[in-house]
Amino acid sequence: MNESSEIVVSDLPFTVRRTARWADCDPAGVVFAGRYTDYLLGAVMHFMRRIGYGTNGQAGRESGVGLPCKHMRLTFHASLYPEDVVDIRIEVGEIRTHTFDLIARACLLDGRLAFEGQFTPIAIRGDVRESTSIPAALCEALQPYRLAKEAA
Repeated sequence: MNESSEIVVSDLPFTVRRTARWADCDPAGVVFAGRYTDYLLGAVMHFMRRIGYGTNGQAGRESGVGLPCKHMRLTFHASLYPEDVVDIRIEVGEIRTHTFDLIARACLLDGRLAFEGQFTPIAIRGDVRESTSIPAALCEALQPYRLAKEAA
């Protein structure tokens, strides 16, 4: 069997489906807390690629702007076990001058919340490694994914 443990299942809302693997678990069969970070980062990277700003993304190369992590947080709501499937929805929260928030909600297929997270990248000029304004094209690419309460 050659199934992926992570695939994009929806563009709007942007959703990544992740299946917990035995390799993610401790000997008791519970997913390690540190693997939740991998789940969040995997979904964020899929999102960034989708809008053209992932690793080696055309838009990112053209703008000369990199987007490393400035802040990240996770809140755990449920343990995960091998073969558990979570849908990780990524939405855009606040967009500021140099940073913006990607908000994640991961739900089991029965609707229970497994974890919530936030990933906040900062726009930097790659040539000098200092903060810069978020490119207008990136702000535009983020707009369709804004949280309803944030977009109003």
